[in-house]
Amino acid sequence: MAVPVVLASPPDEAILALLLPFWQLVIGTVVLVVLVLSVRRLAQRGPSRMSTALLVTGGAIVGLAVAGLLLQGH
Repeated sequence: MAVPVVLASPPDEAILALLLPFWQLVIGTVVLVVLVLSVRRLAQRGPSRMSTALLVTGGAIVGLAVAGLLLQGH
């Protein structure tokens, strides 16, 4: 009967694994703050710029979704 070998991870990886959710939270918070500030500034510039920005953003979202679907099979 063979005894299973369990490889222990180095302590550095354990600490990094504990910090990973924290860094995701920090990055998400920074992205959210920048998004809110940019939308506020864009809304102050008027409806014509806002509609153009929404069209560009919508196009980018659709493009990313199509690219994701096309690359999913590979």
